Amino acid sequence: MNNATPATPAASAYGKGIAACVAATILMGVMFPVMTDALRYIDPFTFTSLRYLIAGTGFIALLRIVEGPDAFRSAGEPVALAWLLGSIGFCGFGSFVFLGQQLAGDEGALTASIMMATQPMMGLLLNAVVRRIAPAPVSVLFVVLSFTGVALVITRGDVIAALHEPQHYAANALIIVGALCWVVYTFGAARFTRWSALKYTTFTTWLGLTTIVAVNLLLIVTHRIAAPSLAAVHAVLPHLAYMGPVAGFGAILLWMTGNRILGPMNGVLFMDIVPITAFAVSAFTGVVPNHAQIAGAALTGAAPVLH
Repeated sequence: MNNATPATPAASAYGKGIAACVAATILMGVMFPVMTDALRYIDPFTFTSLRYLIAGTGFIALLRIVEGPDAFRSAGEPVALAWLLGSIGFCGFGSFVFLGQQLAGDEGALTASIMMATQPMMGLLLNAVVRRIAPAPVSVLFVVLSFTGVALVITRGDVIAALHEPQHYAANALIIVGALCWVVYTFGAARFTRWSALKYTTFTTWLGLTTIVAVNLLLIVTHRIAAPSLAAVHAVLPHLAYMGPVAGFGAILLWMTGNRILGPMNGVLFMDIVPITAFAVSAFTGVVPNHAQIAGAALTGAAPVLH
């Protein structure tokens, strides 16, 4: 006779939340090495527009199937706030992170991915600001530990040499701002209690797309970036095949579903999986982190876990 105690509904849901966040962050980790190659052919703004057009199409079709035609009503939730959060999350993250990754060069995937591991500490600080409660001293210590790890990665352990390469400052700053955009977007989902994770993701993706496309067109019209050629779009089709349906549609849906179950403060802890995946994939493509970068990734990953 089987005397095992069945899992409670709460425990089962918690397990699903963990599985969703782990799967999402593994898929997100792969996207940085993929983007290293894609950015050789096309600018990050056009790529972001194409990526979320593909992902957004998947979201809107799934929402119609799962929740029916009434799902496209706002149900009393603030659409203007959804547009703002979608713009911050999708336009802000995609533009800032991938522009920074492009500026960082071949090691941009390693730098960008480790910046994602600072998000748990960013979430801690954001939570303190929103609730107007100063973080505990030990929390500040772990924030410092996290960013120390980041410093080791982006400087390759040679701080003096990095100080003589100011061109990297802009790249790193852009990636940090992009990572913060994703934290704000993730925490913002808690405001929309009448929307499912799928509905929040669908609405914010399409509302954010209005900003993404507008910025993209403005940059082309003002000649800040060149209009993409057919050859460039054709060259990135394999990258879009991953970044749209997999890292865009699949990973984001899993991410928002997991965070809805676990809560954003618990959910962002799983962003520490991103650099592990990115480092592994990058190593297979020939970009191998040195000992200082591995130590830095370990420090950054350990900080939120220890906290």
